[in-house]
Amino acid sequence: MTTSPLPLGGEGGPQPALSRGGAGRVRGAPLLLADLAPPSSFTPRRSNLTRLDNKVAIVTGAASGIGAGIAERFQEAGAAVVLFDINSEGVLSMERKLRQTGQALAITGDVSREEDAKGAVEQAVRTFGGLDIVVNNAGIELAGTVVQMTSSDWDRQINVNLKSVFLFSKYAIPHLRGRRGAILNISSVHAFASYEGTAAYDASKAGILGLTRAMALDHGREGIRVNAICPGYIDTPMLVSPGSTQSDAAAAMQQIVSVHRLGRIGTPRDVADAALFLVSDSASFISGSVLVVDGAMTVAGH
Repeated sequence: MTTSPLPLGGEGGPQPALSRGGAGRVRGAPLLLADLAPPSSFTPRRSNLTRLDNKVAIVTGAASGIGAGIAERFQEAGAAVVLFDINSEGVLSMERKLRQTGQALAITGDVSREEDAKGAVEQAVRTFGGLDIVVNNAGIELAGTVVQMTSSDWDRQINVNLKSVFLFSKYAIPHLRGRRGAILNISSVHAFASYEGTAAYDASKAGILGLTRAMALDHGREGIRVNAICPGYIDTPMLVSPGSTQSDAAAAMQQIVSVHRLGRIGTPRDVADAALFLVSDSASFISGSVLVVDGAMTVAGH
């Protein structure tokens, strides 16, 4: 005799035939989660889930733009923040600002250099006693088709945007184990919506999503969550091309705003709020996911 399976949700529909199995479980009875795996030993507190008290976070590309916004938001939530950037003056300025209200450490270096990435992680652990969160945010955008770009341009784009994610994750993961650590990679809508003249940039951002999925699988059993954010147009220094006249910049901004159904472009704070959610206990069962923060731009076909 055949019966229909119990619908998900457990209510309604035909009920399965029941018989007693030798192991004491009723055959045909709904399978419970306890039958599949023991419950996790981690039960997040139901209050203040987005607080980051006693957490240590590294944010790359933290001297300005999205990285600075994320670092500031994390510190507001209680984290000690390690600011990493190649811009020494900018990252030291951010350190001075954040030290007025909490703990911050500035480190100057190149995200694409292995010794700099390894050294930053080690310095963070020495200074604050551990590491809980890594935000791989640093990035550059070099324009050109594959014909127009030099191989050195290609290498620089991939090294800064994608290799850096590999390097910082590689050296951070041993410290994230046992601490329910989180890695957050900042990709872009360019990962799945390409535009003319951005071949290397698009490739680097798509690669970040593939690496995010792979690390979520490889390190999930170690309690490490890995997610990505794909921002759209965000009001940062990268938004307007260097050398643009004021009228050109104004015209470009008007065109950019017009493709956003919410009637504005994003701010670093918009991305920072999403980042805080994904690294916090509010997202304790979210890993291998991509969150698009673009004001409905890409779903509108732009």
